[in-house]
Amino acid sequence: MYRVMVIDDEVSARRLLQESMDWASFGMELVGEASSGIEAINTIDELRPDITFVDICMPFMNGIEFTQLATERYKDLVIVILTAFDDFEYARQCIRLPVVEYLLKPIVRQEVAEVLTRIKEALDQKNPCKQEIVQDIEPSAIDQIKQYLKDHFTDSQINLTSVAQQFGFNPSYLSRKFKQETGKSFIEYLIECRMEHAIGLARTNSKMFCTANAVGIPDPNYFSRCFKKYTGISYSEYANGQVAQIGVQ
Repeated sequence: MYRVMVIDDEVSARRLLQESMDWASFGMELVGEASSGIEAINTIDELRPDITFVDICMPFMNGIEFTQLATERYKDLVIVILTAFDDFEYARQCIRLPVVEYLLKPIVRQEVAEVLTRIKEALDQKNPCKQEIVQDIEPSAIDQIKQYLKDHFTDSQINLTSVAQQFGFNPSYLSRKFKQETGKSFIEYLIECRMEHAIGLARTNSKMFCTANAVGIPDPNYFSRCFKKYTGISYSEYANGQVAQIGVQ
């Protein structure tokens, strides 16, 4: 099954795309979604999509910016651009990028079906035999990577693939070794670094959007979800001193 991710800041648009298609009939499964390019970059390594549907107009990181970054890091990723803009300049910018397909919003089910058929045929023909190259990772290298994350977590574009490239490791192998050595997934450790710093800023009554930017998550909605999941309460509650009995030091 080919794995599909939907990236769009409009909940209704994500739902429409997800629910309007019989994905299994195309040999595909929906594995996740994101409401911004920033959130997508932070979660794409865990979801490991083969195909992404990306809205061209999103806050914090638009579809073009996401596509530029994603195609540098994920050479085999198939990208379908969604746009409500019948605009030549936007189209001209996209044409320079390795985008496979374009769909005009509001989407039409038949057009999506045609796009999925073409993509499946191309992927089936390509049928890459991906062999994982293993450069063994010593515990000392994991320690170096942990320190690197502590020093660079403010970079909003950092993720598993970029760090693996930085240290010369295979991303999926690094993911397994990191979890094996630390007991935490790569993204869990990265979010922990960010949330610990965010907690310190919350104690100074820093505004949420300022803190979000400061810890490398400029999308406030995604930051808010991460903060509440990590601490058990919302950022505003924490900033207002409502931290009793949540176990956060």
